[in-house]
Amino acid sequence: MLLLLLGIIVLHVTVLVLLFVSTIVSQWLVNGGHTADLWQNCTSGSVFHCLTSSTNGECSLAIRGSVAARRFYSPP
Repeated sequence: MLLLLLGIIVLHVTVLVLLFVSTIVSQWLVNGGHTADLWQNCTSGSVFHCLTSSTNGECSLAIRGSVAARRFYSPP
């Protein structure tokens, strides 16, 4: 039983560390003068220029969906 508890604690600590690392390092793709993440695609040539990652708002739809799922599965 103690091993199960320790395993669950280690799993939660690992998930928290991965969550913090993924939010601190927000750039997912770095290629020369081009960076991309969840919100923006940026180029850093002679002029630093950023565009939104999606034209149809998929990111905001994903966030709204996760908020709705959280509200649905949360206890009353």
